[in-house]
Amino acid sequence: MEQDLLKIASDALRKAALNEDVKKFILQNEKLFNTLKKAADRYIGGETIEETILTIKRINENGFVVTTDFMGESIRSEKEANEAASEFIRFAKTVKSESLNSSISLDLSHIGLLVSRDLTINNLKLICEEANKINQEVIISMEGTDRTNLIIEIYEEVLKTHSNLGITLQAYLYRTRKDFEKLIKLPGSIRMVKGAYDTPKGLSIARGKELDEIYLSYVEELLAANHKCAIASHDSKIHNRSIELIDKHAPSNYVIERLLGICNEELKTFKDKGYKCRIYVVYGKEWYLYLCNRWAEYPLNLFRGLADIVE
Repeated sequence: MEQDLLKIASDALRKAALNEDVKKFILQNEKLFNTLKKAADRYIGGETIEETILTIKRINENGFVVTTDFMGESIRSEKEANEAASEFIRFAKTVKSESLNSSISLDLSHIGLLVSRDLTINNLKLICEEANKINQEVIISMEGTDRTNLIIEIYEEVLKTHSNLGITLQAYLYRTRKDFEKLIKLPGSIRMVKGAYDTPKGLSIARGKELDEIYLSYVEELLAANHKCAIASHDSKIHNRSIELIDKHAPSNYVIERLLGICNEELKTFKDKGYKCRIYVVYGKEWYLYLCNRWAEYPLNLFRGLADIVE
C-alpha cells in the first residue's frame, strides 16, 4: 500500500514538472517563488554564475570534480536559445578565469532543438569551441523519447569536429542497446542513467531488478573497454556493484556521479577510498522542473522540502 502511494505521488510530481503553465505561474508569483526556492536551494548551486562559482569552489576544495548545467529546456525561440548558449559560453570562460574544475552539461532543447537543427548545431559547436580552450568537456543530457533520434544525430554530427563532446544514455529504454552498441565505438564520453521521463507504453523497462542488471551490464562494457564514462545514479546498490566492476577492470576513464544534495555523504566515502567522483551542479531560475523531479525520485523528500521552507 505504501509503495503504491509513493508511486502515485512520484507520477504526479513528474507530471507537475512538465506543466509549463504551473512553471510560468511560479516564476511570476514572487511570494510563491521565494517560498519554494527555500526547498530548491538544497539541490542547486545558485541562481547566478557568481553564486554558483562559490558552490563549485567549495566542492572542488573538498576533492570532487563537478559538471554544471545552466537549467532550462524546451526553448521555442531563436533569441532565447542564443541567450542560453551565450550563458554556457560565459560559464566556460568563468571556469577558466576562476581556475575551477567543472565540465558543462546541457539539454539540447535549451539551445535550440525545438527551433531548428542548424541552430542547435551552431550553438553546440560554439559552446564546445569555448570549452575546448581549457580541455573542458560538454555533456549532452537526454530528454523525452520524442527527441532521442535527433539528439543522437546532432551528437554524432558535432562529435566529428569537437572531440570534447559526450552524451547521456538512458538504460530503461529498449532502444538503448542498439544506440549503445553504435555510440561506444565513438570517442565521446557516455553518461549512463537509468532514465526518468515518462514514456509511451512498450518503450521502457520498469524500475526494478531487471533494469538494475541491464544498467550494470552497460556499465561493465564501458569499464571493460576503458571507454570514458560517467556512472550516474543515486542507488547505493548500483554504485557498490559499480565499484566492484571498477576494481575488476581497473579503468582510468570513469567517474561516479551524483546530483548536488542527494547522497553526497556516501559519495564522499567513495572518493576517500580513491574512486573518481563527480557532483552534478545546476544553477539558474528554471529550478521548478528540477525540484519536482528530485521529489519524484523519492516523494518522502517532500517532507524534507517542507522542513527547508519553514526553517
